[in-house]
Amino acid sequence: MQLTHEHREIQNTLKRFIEQEINPHVDAWEEAEMFPAHEVFKKLGDLGLLGLCKPEQFGGAGLDYSYGLAMAEGLGHIHCGGVPMAIGVQTDMCTPALARFGSDALREEFLKPAIAGDMVGCIGVSEPAAGSDVAGIKSQARKDGDDYVISGQKMWITNSLQADWMCMLVNTSDGPAHKNKSLVMVPMREGRGGKLTQGIEVAQKIKKIGMHSSDTGLIYFDEVRVPQRNLIGQEGQGFIYQMQQFQEERLWAAASTLITLDHCIRDTIEWAQGRQMFGSTLADQQWVQFKLVELQTEVEALRALTWRACDLYVAGEDVLQLASMAKLKSGRLARTVADTCLQFWGGMGFTWENRVSRFFRDGRLGSIGGGADEVMMGILAKTMGIAKRRTP
Repeated sequence: MQLTHEHREIQNTLKRFIEQEINPHVDAWEEAEMFPAHEVFKKLGDLGLLGLCKPEQFGGAGLDYSYGLAMAEGLGHIHCGGVPMAIGVQTDMCTPALARFGSDALREEFLKPAIAGDMVGCIGVSEPAAGSDVAGIKSQARKDGDDYVISGQKMWITNSLQADWMCMLVNTSDGPAHKNKSLVMVPMREGRGGKLTQGIEVAQKIKKIGMHSSDTGLIYFDEVRVPQRNLIGQEGQGFIYQMQQFQEERLWAAASTLITLDHCIRDTIEWAQGRQMFGSTLADQQWVQFKLVELQTEVEALRALTWRACDLYVAGEDVLQLASMAKLKSGRLARTVADTCLQFWGGMGFTWENRVSRFFRDGRLGSIGGGADEVMMGILAKTMGIAKRRTP
């Protein structure tokens, strides 16, 4: 795909914003294990960056998905993984189904303020016993009058400690696991920044080995009442809607890793060129040269795969296979690049403040979140015709 002047301008605007409003604060946010999502999202909303691919009727720019992916790639300039991930949840994980299938009333209530940066959203899929196995979720929503009454729990939920609403996948019937689920918009608070909705409890702020500036919660739902009009699209279609959201999430995951990988390699080259040892520099060692060349070549291959998938997606084609490949490759490459570069940094790479060590910690999530590597390979085995598909 050939990026246009408009794509580049979006990336340039985002880069300036990151340099002025995000990177100067990243170290403090990492230490605090949270960043001020409402403040940052409002500034992004004012720049029109939270709704690039969303309907103009609700404050979006109405652009095709390639512009959202250009933004995802640009987020790699942020000096940590937690803040880009939180932004990606808002733009590419908790809002696509709402924008595509939600009623006008729902989009006015939840999507419009999310695009403006006035509300923070989160996506509620994973549970303590159901992560990559989406079909195994246990949260239930029973009907009572005009309401759904929701009980259950959600875990590993990014933005959930600050979120104003959750796009929640719940079981709305006792039917087959792939046909009994629905996506429901659940207000998390009584007004922006207000107290938690009755029946919702933030049971735990999860302490992670990386992604420190991103808040992650275990959330309990005990008889939480939500109007049935908060249903996205059709009842029982939630699993399908979520799988469609995953395609965008996985492309976002691959794109958002690219520039971070570039920086990791570039920082390591600069370090190696200045590191004196045995009468020469580390960069003079042919093994170091060849490994860094190989890693950058792998990054460029991932970039080509990701943008090819984007091109086909914009053209209306199913990119389940390519998106899964890109997600798989980005997670694996994040691990390889970070580990190899950290080794070249030696003792300095083993220090907490080193940016390469931070990427080593943050990047490890790429092979787990949004569908583990093994799930991606299972999908690919089916799309490639290697494994037999289950009959209904």
